[in-house]
Amino acid sequence: MQPLCRVPRLIAPMIASLLLLASVSPAQADASLERENLARIQHELRLLRAQVASAGEVADGNARVRFRYDWLARDLDLIAASIDEHLDAPRQPRAVPPLRGDYRN
Repeated sequence: MQPLCRVPRLIAPMIASLLLLASVSPAQADASLERENLARIQHELRLLRAQVASAGEVADGNARVRFRYDWLARDLDLIAASIDEHLDAPRQPRAVPPLRGDYRN
């Protein structure tokens, strides 16, 4: 029963470190540094997902109050997919329609 208490205590610091990594201001970081940080976050998410899966396997299914590891795993997958979507987004500038130029008529 004690491993169930330890797992949420381990997950909270990992999530906090992920949030700290993600808190880098885009104005202060260039694109390559941002991509490097996001790749590091992706790596940490892979490790965290493995730990969540392992914890879910040893969880007591008969407990009165159960931790929803499946919900946590889905949320982690959603975060990872959002990071992938951002990393795969086109880096070309958007087309801007030309200005008319003559404002006197």
